[in-house]
Amino acid sequence: MAPNKKPSIKSKLHPRNKNRENYDLAALVACTPALAAHIKLNKSDEPSINFANPAAVKLLNKGLLHHYYGIEHWDFPDNNLCPPIPGRADYLHYIADLLAENNAGKLPKGSKITCLDVGIGANTIYPILGVAIYDWNFIGSDIDAAAIASAEKIIAANPSLKDKIECRLQKDKHAIFKGIIGAKEAVDITICNPPFHASKEDAIKGTMRKVKNLSGKKDKHPTLNFSGVSNELIYEGGESQFINNMISDSKKMDKNCFWFTTLVSKESNLKGIYKHLKKVEATTIKTIPMGTGNKSTRIVAWTFLNKQEQQNWIKNRWK
Repeated sequence: MAPNKKPSIKSKLHPRNKNRENYDLAALVACTPALAAHIKLNKSDEPSINFANPAAVKLLNKGLLHHYYGIEHWDFPDNNLCPPIPGRADYLHYIADLLAENNAGKLPKGSKITCLDVGIGANTIYPILGVAIYDWNFIGSDIDAAAIASAEKIIAANPSLKDKIECRLQKDKHAIFKGIIGAKEAVDITICNPPFHASKEDAIKGTMRKVKNLSGKKDKHPTLNFSGVSNELIYEGGESQFINNMISDSKKMDKNCFWFTTLVSKESNLKGIYKHLKKVEATTIKTIPMGTGNKSTRIVAWTFLNKQEQQNWIKNRWK
């Protein structure tokens, strides 16, 4: 199968993203032969996959991780969230830019940077990409012991990930940073893709919209094309409540971390987030626009360190 003749640039993706051009499907099939069965001609008579099919999406992601990032072994239960690789990589590129702003414009790489992924999930995607792209060290937290076990299995199966990612179980379902970050521990940046839906009913409606957009068909019993168990998708109060709880918890660790960050999918949630960040006296708040495909989202970042504390942090940890 020949790759597309004219690569299409996905201009919304970060300039350093490896997937700004159309996927080289021939190369992906070479890495993941099972993907071939899911490739069909689209309306433009070009080879493509059915993004409404969870099995096809998972195989595509396996191929992307193998071909572009050198990850040969990536598997987890089918009921867990299967993430779109380009968008996950974009989050990491933008937070690398954020760190570079504090580092005289130099992108920080290597083990001097420790990133905490809140909700590592069974797929372990952010730490995998962060190690492959920037060689950072990662802590991955999760409230689900099965997700932690899956993550540890993926790490053990890939030599490049060993000794780079530490998984920690969050035993308190009401806490986010407490119990994960040690009292004298330093974390350079945190990332999080919060649960989006406030209820199971909300999640089902969202899935129906997504499947209709991808396939053009209505389905009263849709299958999540990116899968996802309840704790990955649903949180009482939804995204807004989760992030506000995160902000409150971050205040308790105000000197243990340089930058706290989170994705914010719903623009309408920003006003309440900004209000809460001002209430807890964050010294700096940044909003970073991010777009993938037809979807626009953003990263909200905050720190409690003053200018002198920031300079000391950089001198002691990054130099």
